Amino acid sequence: MTNMFDGASILVTGGTGSFGKSFIATLLAQHQPRRVVVYSRDELKQFEMQQDFTDPRMRFFIGDVRDRERLVQAMRGIDYVVHAAALKQVPTAEYNPTECIRTNIAGAENVIHAAMEAGVKRVIALSTDKAASPINLYGATKLVSDKLFVAANNMAGSRATRFSVVRYGNVVGSRGSVVPYFRKLIQDGAKELPITDPRMTRFWITLEQGVNFVINNFARMRGGEIFVPKIPSSKITDLATAMAPELPQKIIGIRPGEKLHEVMCPEDDSHLTVEFADHFVIRPAIRFVVETDYMVNGLKEQGQPVPEGFEYSSGTNTQFLSVEELRSFVAAA
Repeated sequence: MTNMFDGASILVTGGTGSFGKSFIATLLAQHQPRRVVVYSRDELKQFEMQQDFTDPRMRFFIGDVRDRERLVQAMRGIDYVVHAAALKQVPTAEYNPTECIRTNIAGAENVIHAAMEAGVKRVIALSTDKAASPINLYGATKLVSDKLFVAANNMAGSRATRFSVVRYGNVVGSRGSVVPYFRKLIQDGAKELPITDPRMTRFWITLEQGVNFVINNFARMRGGEIFVPKIPSSKITDLATAMAPELPQKIIGIRPGEKLHEVMCPEDDSHLTVEFADHFVIRPAIRFVVETDYMVNGLKEQGQPVPEGFEYSSGTNTQFLSVEELRSFVAAA
């Protein structure tokens, strides 16, 4: 495990969310940061988080990623940034497109500007499987965000700031995901579980796996790459069976902007995709001023190009969770 965070200052946008809290808890427990800054706009969530995180190294900044000046202020003296703030609900984005654009795209621009202004060393932006070949507005805004963070390595010029992206699937048990939704329905005595489409599949990752992947990628990153973990898939019907085997499943139809299967490495990017032991890297489509070898990362791990036409999809994934495995997976999360 890298010790690059020892003595460093780290800022997390959207730090009161599921990922932010887990990332910060891991950082404080396993590393020796000088300070950890939570940057978010919800004062109640920050107040509640302060009750749980009493470590003297913690700092809390009220601010919105839409506010560039406030971000510049918050990033003074910061070494590393995780950009986790986003509007993430697919149907909400469909009905409120401008709000989603302001946070996910303009917010990304502001984070990039503030990081360069403050001389931050490395920035990792969290993406989503929905950003690959997007069909909904949320995915489209995150694709634009990904492109902004990749291109930022060119815009940095002589500055030392480097930007990379981490893209992964559904986090088991995170707020707003299907697991807590199903769990609440079961607890409330539902007579059936709603399934949008029986063919639907999804990638799954635990919060702990997501956090460790991000931490490792700070050491791996060269700047400009999109990191994708190798994680299992499952059928949504199997998830419902694992959580409530006795309940019937009712097909309710696909929601606005929803896909049957999620893709994390699109076929159109196969010529840019490199496979490592436990993850993939999508190299930048654009050329940088400084040539970078993405076949070997900062941890000296060696990658190989994937075959032409390769696609990493939840529907054709080589690793599928059984109902029994899903039960353990959900319990562990």
